[in-house]
Amino acid sequence: MRRAPQRYAFRHRTYLWLVDVDRLPILPRLLRPLARFSARDHFTGRAVSIRAALDGFLDEHGIDLHAGRVLMLAHARVLGHVFNPLTLYWCYRPDGGLQCVVAEVHNTYGERHAYLLHTDAAGTAEVGKGFYVSPFNPVDGHYEMRLPPPGERLRLSVRLQRPGSPPFTAAVHGSRREATASALLRLALRHPWSTLRVSAAIRFHGIRLFLRGLPVQPRPAHRTPESAS
Repeated sequence: MRRAPQRYAFRHRTYLWLVDVDRLPILPRLLRPLARFSARDHFTGRAVSIRAALDGFLDEHGIDLHAGRVLMLAHARVLGHVFNPLTLYWCYRPDGGLQCVVAEVHNTYGERHAYLLHTDAAGTAEVGKGFYVSPFNPVDGHYEMRLPPPGERLRLSVRLQRPGSPPFTAAVHGSRREATASALLRLALRHPWSTLRVSAAIRFHGIRLFLRGLPVQPRPAHRTPESAS
């Protein structure tokens, strides 16, 4: 929901995967085009695995999980296409305690940025905005994120606070389901080309806002994907 300079809101239905990065799903051969997980789609895109990419990012910030568990919430690559506006990693210590959360953001310009978050008991954290996402918002202000670990229900929110402006809010709500072959087929039929539809919807709503006269903000040069707030 955008509240200024024009009020604009929409809702989009899709499905996401909640996976252990050390035990990524291995689907039956015929279903593999419907869900692939690749290290090239995350962080620098050059690591040998998603876990290696995440550990490299954490190492830059002095964090060693000592092989603790990591849960990732993300879109999988579907029929050769993937777009993840937000990928989340809940990073646990070997004793089961939550060490940190990493929020990896992708924009429609092919750029990526990761935020290191130390959430409180309610799963909330604040972090300065350091990445150009919407062409209608400059890189200023800060995010208030509520990212509790998923249970049977998923309830996440990201609120952008900017000086002199009402907040811009995005939320993700969902129900947890077992990823059986039959369930995946039903979802693929109900939401065909799901990741392509996500990126197309972002562009569609961006065009609508532009035609309504919303001014476009200049896009600054972006730092390397290893950098983080």
